[in-house]
Amino acid sequence: MTGGCVCGAVRYEISAKPLAMFCCHCRTCQIVSGGAYTPIVLVPNKAFKLTQGAIKHHFTDSKRGEKHPHKRGFCTDCGSRLTGGESIHPRPWMAVTASSLDDPSIFKSQFDIFASHAQAWDRLDPNVPKHAEYPPK
Repeated sequence: MTGGCVCGAVRYEISAKPLAMFCCHCRTCQIVSGGAYTPIVLVPNKAFKLTQGAIKHHFTDSKRGEKHPHKRGFCTDCGSRLTGGESIHPRPWMAVTASSLDDPSIFKSQFDIFASHAQAWDRLDPNVPKHAEYPPK
């Protein structure tokens, strides 16, 4: 898979199949995206490679507390959101926004998280499992 920002300054490639695909309806994703949710493609860290440009990171609070803020990646030129849900603590995976993929049609949500934050005007797929907040570990 390949993708990047809207202005083309940042490009990336992913060399492995997604670990999961889901929609995050948390209030922060709503505000950051300007929409009802953020479509997420979870991939192994080692499979994600920047091929052009650099990503700037911003941090937002996490429901897991201030010791675990979310790290969200953006293009420094156009502001396109590319990554999110990352932690300041190393994890074996990272989240990529499905909308930043060159072919976002590959996105097929397997579940919804933070469904308890979903807006009344958000039409959640009734055929996809829902989690009130994070899915159980």
